[in-house]
Amino acid sequence: MGPVQIVIIFVLVWWCVFFAVLPMGIKGRWESQGDGVAGADPGAPADPDLKRKAILATCVAAALTAVIAVIIASRAVKFGA
Repeated sequence: MGPVQIVIIFVLVWWCVFFAVLPMGIKGRWESQGDGVAGADPGAPADPDLKRKAILATCVAAALTAVIAVIIASRAVKFGA
């Protein structure tokens, strides 16, 4: 398996993991103590903490990509004819 395939697998896994961790620890503006921003949607997150979630998604995606690459390289799963 070449580096291009590994990068493609990593990107796909990263986005799946990122969307899975996005809702973790989110409180809407109506749940938080402050008034929030005037005119903002009350359901919008008060603090999305995207940097921490992107780092978490990167670490998990790297581990999952390594596992997937080992499975594919060991030919435990056969693709194609």
